Amino acid sequence: MRGLEVWKPFIAAINGVATGGGLELAMTCDLRIAADTARLGLMETKQSLMPGWGGTQRLPRLVPFGKALEILMTGDFVDAQEALRIGLVNKVVPQAELMSAATDLANRLCENGPLAVRAVKEAAYRGMRIPLDEGLKLESLMIQNLFQTEDVKEGPIAFAEKRKPVYKGR
Repeated sequence: MRGLEVWKPFIAAINGVATGGGLELAMTCDLRIAADTARLGLMETKQSLMPGWGGTQRLPRLVPFGKALEILMTGDFVDAQEALRIGLVNKVVPQAELMSAATDLANRLCENGPLAVRAVKEAAYRGMRIPLDEGLKLESLMIQNLFQTEDVKEGPIAFAEKRKPVYKGR
């Protein structure tokens, strides 16, 4: 779970208890949906351990630093609503609707230009590791590359013709 640079979006559907490696795996995903019954936490310190699959690095990047430290150091769980409130998950749904909500989100992403979705993900993640001025240059370069694709022409034409675009990923 280190050095993942896959620019396709990943969605986690969290059901039940997500702790240790399970939560660390969910945090590698770009978007996270939790069932209303889900509980999330990194309880390694309760066993005199620490997260070893990126939990100490990803959690503080997703939630406020003080809250991340509280979760990491106490080993306490947060329920789905608290996870939503602090930004650990993007959405909470009734347990019976979890997979359909994740599928719906995936379908919404698939309706967009695939090259644009990938470029957004890459620019956002790479931009987090560099100063803002360099990130803005990266964004500019990436949009120039998008302007060379067939899909960037299809989107505005489809919009003008009031039809769904047919993206080809090129």
